[in-house]
Amino acid sequence: MDALEMRKRAQELRKTMTLEERTLWYQYLRTYPVQWNRQKVFGKYIVDFYCYKANLVVELDGSQHYEDLHRQKDHQRDAELIQKGYTVLRYSNVDINQRFQSVCDDIWNCIHKDKEI
Repeated sequence: MDALEMRKRAQELRKTMTLEERTLWYQYLRTYPVQWNRQKVFGKYIVDFYCYKANLVVELDGSQHYEDLHRQKDHQRDAELIQKGYTVLRYSNVDINQRFQSVCDDIWNCIHKDKEI
């Protein structure tokens, strides 16, 4: 996909977020003290959520991410993002549905650990 197609795809994804993405966005990240972007284009990737101030990417994984091919792609993607200096946090949809406050606490701790944000 070229850059224009990636931006259009990111817009589509913002309009059709999963229930778990909507939960994290509307109940936590949207009103967070620092700005977050959802469905942000990073070169050949679109990440679920990105916080510029903390250089942090948050990804939510549905059941398809536990298939071997998806795991390999996720691992490669994470490695590339980490190599570029981003921190990547991954949570399953089960985490959002059953341990939402723990996910929020984890994100908070990652952002504020050793940083004055």
